Amino acid sequence: MLLCILFVWGCHKDVKPTANQSAYQARLQEEIKKVVVMGFQAAMTEGSGPNLVQNPITGTSFLAEPVDEDAVRQMNEALFSKLMKDKQWALVSPGQARGVLASIIDGDKKMEKTPRGMLQSVGKTFEADAVLTGHIYRWQKRLGSDFAVDRPASVSFDLVLVRPSNGAILWRSHFDKTQKSLFADLFDFDTYVKSAGRWLTAEKLADIGLEKLIMKMPGAPALKKEAPAPEKEKDKEP
Repeated sequence: MLLCILFVWGCHKDVKPTANQSAYQARLQEEIKKVVVMGFQAAMTEGSGPNLVQNPITGTSFLAEPVDEDAVRQMNEALFSKLMKDKQWALVSPGQARGVLASIIDGDKKMEKTPRGMLQSVGKTFEADAVLTGHIYRWQKRLGSDFAVDRPASVSFDLVLVRPSNGAILWRSHFDKTQKSLFADLFDFDTYVKSAGRWLTAEKLADIGLEKLIMKMPGAPALKKEAPAPEKEKDKEP
């Protein structure tokens, strides 16, 4: 059984990027030096049940549920912390970004700016190369313990990079996961390994998803080329 599981997992690893995708990632890596981390917001903050909502930046529709502010705060803290640790960009924090956004909204008396236009204005204010924003569509907490659950954790969120100069979407990715037992989902051996066979909390499941999305970003650690080791100077003859 274990051999079967390993075989299935090996056949369903993430597909490597094509040459064109790698070239595009490399161009963005050169272009993006400073990023405004606008961070996450809840796609639905109130309502009695799931509903279809549209991402105001990408236009993509997702099934969403109300998400409380504690989950949003935790995700923003985790996002900024991981990006700071990676140190691939100069960063503007969500707190700074939202302060500027509030001023822009207050000054837009006729409500002429679109959500994407507002992100552009925030990015231009900080003279940034990109603005990173996202929405949380689902945040269901685990009901149970590490080894037995009545309801597993389930989360759904996305991240989008927007260019301030023209509003172009430079990159986007989405994570949607409801944890299942290994034998119910043989294709998700990776999550099983990271969970050590336990049922994860929503926070831990989201953390795994956040790491996956960050690794896909332009200039992510996995995409950086290692600098060649400096050559040792040859001993000079006396």
